[in-house]
Amino acid sequence: MAASVPAVREENLAHVLDLLRRDGAQTRSELVQATGLNRSTIAALVAELDADGLVTESLPGAGGGVGRPSPVVTVASAPVAIAVNPEVDAVTLAAVRLDQTLAVRERVPFRRPPTAAEVAGLVARWIPETLDAAAHRVIGVGLAVPGLVRSSDGVVVDAPHLGWRDDALAQRVGDAASVPTFVANDATLGALAEHRYGAGRDAFDIVYLNGGASGIGGGLIVGGVLVRGAAGFAGEFGHNRPGIIAAADRRADDGVLEDEVAQARLFAALGVSPGDGADLGEAMAAAGPSGRLEIARQRRILATALANAANVMNPAVVILGGFLAALADVDLAGLTADVRAQTMAGIADVEVRVAALGDDRLLVGAADLPFEGLISGLRAARG
Repeated sequence: MAASVPAVREENLAHVLDLLRRDGAQTRSELVQATGLNRSTIAALVAELDADGLVTESLPGAGGGVGRPSPVVTVASAPVAIAVNPEVDAVTLAAVRLDQTLAVRERVPFRRPPTAAEVAGLVARWIPETLDAAAHRVIGVGLAVPGLVRSSDGVVVDAPHLGWRDDALAQRVGDAASVPTFVANDATLGALAEHRYGAGRDAFDIVYLNGGASGIGGGLIVGGVLVRGAAGFAGEFGHNRPGIIAAADRRADDGVLEDEVAQARLFAALGVSPGDGADLGEAMAAAGPSGRLEIARQRRILATALANAANVMNPAVVILGGFLAALADVDLAGLTADVRAQTMAGIADVEVRVAALGDDRLLVGAADLPFEGLISGLRAARG
């Protein structure tokens, strides 16, 4: 059955907005080439997006060209999504624009893991206290949670490091902040963000691992599509049993990967803490003997874990975020070689990369949750 005209128009609006969000400002002529739509259709779509406050148009600078210049279309700066990443020692909040830049970012430290109610209250207070209502238009809230999340209804099934279980977080935060709210696993969002905007833009098959205070999570992109699994929990590499070749490398009896390759162990060996403002890369570069031994130990175990993932999934690219990126950056070529040495011959060209979005990767991914339904939401609001 053919799609209705309104449905096709909504799809085209979303496609144009997505192109501008991913690739930056473009002229109408460039949008015609990128979409295959005709000039009049692009003009009408841009006009509608402009009326919705999602894009702006301007004339290009003088270039000496012949004929009427094609207007340049840019995403507007006022619409923002509130991205929230709760961790065991802090809650990070940001207002993220459509172009993935951050209008404001704040890390609120906690002496203990925050409760879901505390996070909801913090979000509800932070939005009006931090954002200028005249300059920012809040589209919604996206939360990147380190745990198992049922994204269909925003329920946190189990976030053991935070102590949350079966919590209707999307409803809780939405009720407190009075804005549409969405929740997903933090590593899943990191994988999507790096695939769409970061180190995996040129790849369709990706294994992503994210390391943070709450452990190691992961995400899978296969054929350009996120793999969620039967219950939506695919990619939990941190709970795999690591292959540890040298018995002396083991620190946790019968432990999983995130017990062995752990941010807390790394910080302890380096003599720094997450909240003291120390740059992890600088701390690694200045590491003493015990710190260097721990770095080498974690890299050995990580290389084997990545090789196992590569042997199963056959990705083109493995992307590492959080403290895993810092571990890789010590010697990225060396880690890649160690991974390839443990993979099957047919997939030994797998490439290991660090997350291009850096510390913003989870926030950018969380912001995409409310942004994804933006066009359909506007159409529905109009009736």
